Amino acid sequence: MKTRVTELLGIAHPIIQGGMAWVATHELASAVSNAGGLGIIGAGGAPASWVREQIKAAKQETDRPFGVNLMLMNPEADAIAEVIAEERVKVVTTGAGNPGKYMNIWKEAGIKVIPVVASVALARLMERGGADAVIAEGTESGGHIGAQTTMTLVPQVADAVSIPVIAAGGIADGRGFAAAMMLGASAVQMGTRFVVAEESVVHTNYKEKIIKAKDIDSEVTGRSTGHPIRVLRNKMTREYLKKEQAGATLEELEALTLGALKNAVVDGDVVNGSVMAGQSAGLVHKTETCAEIIADVMSRAEKLLEN
Repeated sequence: MKTRVTELLGIAHPIIQGGMAWVATHELASAVSNAGGLGIIGAGGAPASWVREQIKAAKQETDRPFGVNLMLMNPEADAIAEVIAEERVKVVTTGAGNPGKYMNIWKEAGIKVIPVVASVALARLMERGGADAVIAEGTESGGHIGAQTTMTLVPQVADAVSIPVIAAGGIADGRGFAAAMMLGASAVQMGTRFVVAEESVVHTNYKEKIIKAKDIDSEVTGRSTGHPIRVLRNKMTREYLKKEQAGATLEELEALTLGALKNAVVDGDVVNGSVMAGQSAGLVHKTETCAEIIADVMSRAEKLLEN
């Protein structure tokens, strides 16, 4: 399937893997790229040296385009931006802010810049700043979320900008893909389904938690702090929400989540850890290779779109 995004990025299928911290390592990114999508290395809160190592490893594993996701609140964001330019990664996606200060060095290196946006205003700002495309991410997604749903955000962003729009949030199969195309997207970004891929280095406990999730197992913590995060419910979320409703301070709430994502992803603590996943977790039922995931999504979507 050829779209504006496949042409822009030089990929076979208009599917981008989410840049999930601790999850989106070189193993997953290269596997997605080798399957014809766009794999993404998630820098998260990691140091620049780690990001460079990940890029170099991915280059050994794939000769196809892949990208890096830079969370702009990372203390080493400046250094990571330099690494991305020096390594001439094909694509960079950004979150949690405006990447304008890095636009020149990335453009000089021939890198495509695709910010994640949660509003029409931010999408327009990114287009004016030189972004090549935007990822319109709805509140159904896992991790840090905005307020707009994918169903309402994507068409409004598509109407507001002339650059390609990538839909994200709640998409895990061919039906979600087809719906995103109807809303005006030129590609989709998926995170939760790729978490359980065979090539994903995530702990088995984390994968099983997603596979067993039901439609009602998604919760949002941190609304009172201004930094809402979507996770799967467990002992930690129950304690967090109880304290949040009781008016706990930001420091008290952060004490519950310090290192919680790593504890879940790496150590498999899905009781007290932070199991970030989108509302699409209820649609994910088994572990597959990245190639199988992409083939399933595309075959179902093509049939639906033909009809």
